[in-house]
Amino acid sequence: MSQSVISVADVCFRYGEQEVLHNVSFEVPERAFVAVVGPNGGGKTTLLRLIMGALTPRFGEVRVFGQPPASALRRIGYVPQHLLFDPSFPISVRDAVLVGRAAAHRVGRFTAAERLAAEKALERVGLAGLGQRHFAALSGGQRQRVLIAQALVSDPSLLLFDEPTANVDTSTEQGIYTLLRELNQEATVVVVSHNLSVVTAYASHVLCVNRTAGLHTIGDLTSESTQALPESPHLAMVRHSLHCHVLTPGNCIHEPHRAAPNE
Repeated sequence: MSQSVISVADVCFRYGEQEVLHNVSFEVPERAFVAVVGPNGGGKTTLLRLIMGALTPRFGEVRVFGQPPASALRRIGYVPQHLLFDPSFPISVRDAVLVGRAAAHRVGRFTAAERLAAEKALERVGLAGLGQRHFAALSGGQRQRVLIAQALVSDPSLLLFDEPTANVDTSTEQGIYTLLRELNQEATVVVVSHNLSVVTAYASHVLCVNRTAGLHTIGDLTSESTQALPESPHLAMVRHSLHCHVLTPGNCIHEPHRAAPNE
């Protein structure tokens, strides 16, 4: 049996006195395309940060490629939900992509091989020939593709995306998900998204997160287990049983911690 790319076992995490995730366990297999869905404040972004090693669980354990996240960081590519940048800062598209090589780069100028890797990453996301343009001059969809190229330039085996299409139109959104499906041929992909109806057309698994978590394969989701939202027909939701711990986490989050503290 192949090793899981991501293994989360009995993980609990809190900010101050507020517990955000409680007794979360799941395994992500190699080359899976996982859509992470759930309500705002349910812990989706926190879970991504735990997988990257930016946060440490209070209880339980996270492993990426069988290692602590910090040891596997160079094999992870990450695209955040929000991009904060100064539009007056004169950074080129190629230099923005090369930021993704910073962890592996030592000192001095980027090498010719690294610059070539940046150009190849731009070509991969459909932006070939735009390396010399100013990043601020790009459209929102193009900027998002640059961030994907930035994640790709380190040749990761795991790609994490936090709402990659939150600020783009429908056509651009579909183009980005088509790109992610192509990237999934070479890497495991985990995407936080609110648009389940779009994501399920591309994903192999759905991870429902609401302070707890449940992982489903797409093959287990039938027309009876998904439902369009009347107020937003282009969106959909997973229909859980009334007693599902993800839908109603109240009882589940009061269960004893299953693992020893990491403090």
